[in-house]
Amino acid sequence: MLRYTLMRIGIFVGCFVVVWGGVYAGLLPSAVGDSNGMWIVLLALVLSAPISFVVLRGERDRASVRIVERMERAKTNLELNRSQED
Repeated sequence: MLRYTLMRIGIFVGCFVVVWGGVYAGLLPSAVGDSNGMWIVLLALVLSAPISFVVLRGERDRASVRIVERMERAKTNLELNRSQED
């Protein structure tokens, strides 16, 4: 799960740098007034979400399998504890 999170943050940072460079170079429009930083962050989020969805599909599936295994193990332990109480 940590690996997926770090990869997702890496994609966001990459998109942030690209958007910042585009705004700085004048290729992308800058925001109104002092909200330029927020504009860059929001645009980077909008770009990084679909990229992460496609690129990190395999890692997301592996993380999901690990979470399901952990939940099944917790359910089994809970059932074992209930049976010991009876």
